[in-house]
Parts: sequence; C-alpha cells; structure tokens
Amino acid sequence: MDMNQLVAMQQSVTFLGQIGGMALALLGAGLAVGLSCVGSAKGTGIAGEAGSGLLSQDPSKSGKVMVLQLLPGTQGLYGLVVWFFALIQMGMLDGSAAGMSVAEGLQYFAACMPMALGGLLSAIAQGRVAAGSINILAKKPDDWSKGLILCGIVEFYAILSLLASMLMLLWL
Repeated sequence: MDMNQLVAMQQSVTFLGQIGGMALALLGAGLAVGLSCVGSAKGTGIAGEAGSGLLSQDPSKSGKVMVLQLLPGTQGLYGLVVWFFALIQMGMLDGSAAGMSVAEGLQYFAACMPMALGGLLSAIAQGRVAAGSINILAKKPDDWSKGLILCGIVEFYAILSLLASMLMLLWL
C-alpha cells in the first residue's frame, strides 16, 4: 500500500467517524417516518379502493367508509411523532447536535426501527382489514362496528411499535 492510499483510507475513516453517527441516526429517524407513511399510503389506498366501490352504490355510507379508510393512516402519524422525537433527542431542533459516534448513531437507528417496520407492515395489514370491513358495511350495515373492532386489533400493534421506539429513544 502506498502513501496516497493510506492517506485516502485515513481520511475516509475520519469522515465516517465525524458524520457517520449522525447519518445513521438521521437515517433511522427518516425510515421511521418514511416507511410508516408508505405503509399508510398503501393501507389507505387499499381501503379507499374498497370504499369507492361501495360509495358508487350507496353514497349515504360515506362517513363510515371514511372512518374505516382513515384508520391505516394513523401509522404515518406515529412515524412522524417518532421522527420528531428522535430529532429532539439528537439535538437537531435546538442546535445542540454535536458529533455523534457511530455507536450512538446505531442506537438511534435501532430505536427507530420498531416504528419503521411496525408502521409499514401494520398499516398495510390494517388497510386490508379495513377493506374487508367495508364489505361488512356493504352487506350488513348494522354490523360495521365489528369491522371497526377488527381494525382496532391491528392498530394495537402499531401502538406497540410506537411505544417501543419512544421508550428506546427516551433511554438514549
């Protein structure tokens, strides 16, 4: 290895050490909001497709359809809360963010992953359940609240993801 290669390697290691921790932390926070919002968009889209079919036949059910379509959208909001809280904990909002080690960055990254993955997957699953609940509303309008309860069961796991991420961020 010649001297130029050694200097280039030392500069890249120093660069990674200087910004790598903050980059990992911001990546984790970004994934928490980004993946949760992607899941919410997909879930509300699934429910909206089912709802538009029902509303073309019976527009009087629009309020109940909107409630069922809205439910998969909560994961995106939960992801935004985790993103915002992570930025506060990192000191990004008050200007106190300083050099963060790669190990610290990995801690933030790991703390944001429950919401990122839980938000993505639960929102899509909840969209499917909401679409099924819209079918209940179409066939047995008096039983639509049963579908709402089924959606609430999936929501519970999104809330657990939010709680896990928030507690881990609090403990950093």
